[in-house]
Amino acid sequence: MQPKIFPAIRHERKQQPLLAQLGDLLLIELSNWRWSWRMMVLTGIIAPLLGIISLSAFSHDRESLTYVLTGNVVLSLLFGNLEKVQTHFVFMRQVGTLDYFATLPIRRFVLILAVMLSFILLSLPSVVVTILFGSIFLGIPIAPNPLILLILPLCAMPLAGVGAIIGTYARTPEEAGSISLLLTLSMLGLGPVIIPPDHLPQFLLLLGHLSPATYAASALRQTLIGPITGQLLLDIAVLLGFSLISFWLAARKMDWRQQ
Repeated sequence: MQPKIFPAIRHERKQQPLLAQLGDLLLIELSNWRWSWRMMVLTGIIAPLLGIISLSAFSHDRESLTYVLTGNVVLSLLFGNLEKVQTHFVFMRQVGTLDYFATLPIRRFVLILAVMLSFILLSLPSVVVTILFGSIFLGIPIAPNPLILLILPLCAMPLAGVGAIIGTYARTPEEAGSISLLLTLSMLGLGPVIIPPDHLPQFLLLLGHLSPATYAASALRQTLIGPITGQLLLDIAVLLGFSLISFWLAARKMDWRQQ
């Protein structure tokens, strides 16, 4: 009697559509913060409010106060998101979560996008409070344009991929934090983000064209306070370009199994 030969069983991991991957990962990320989101919102409110209060002491004209308000919102969205993403990826690497995600049929850039979107959603209450408090405290009337719904997430996206790379490759959490802080301080000083352009030397204004913070601050000023000019189209294009490059670098360079 001939032995029965069974066909080889192939175990294939089918990838879900990108939107399905994003939805599942976003739910996972949001569930991570179900016990601590209140403290995250609170700290996200305190830091920019203290920045507004302290910097207002050195700003006396309306233009300078406008830069103080929008610059602190950009600081919270752009650089706050950078710090949160890199910290989260450091943690996931240390506890083996990245190794687990590496076994799943998901795209790396989708994971980064889910992490970033979860932090954006959790930061929205603090951003709203910062804008309302800042406008009242500084006496700056705001006239939000509907385009601000596009600008706010765009202000958080450009450095998300960079944060993922830092969190994956930094040897220690302290090293990752130092790199993020260096990027934050460097980009804040380049270009008119918190300080008006007529208070900055020419070489910093020129270098500011290389920083996404410059374009984020410009776009936020136009859509939050006005008026909207043709510069907004350039700001949106540059922010999208920085975001795409950031995610492309993360997808190409980020190693799931970095130790």
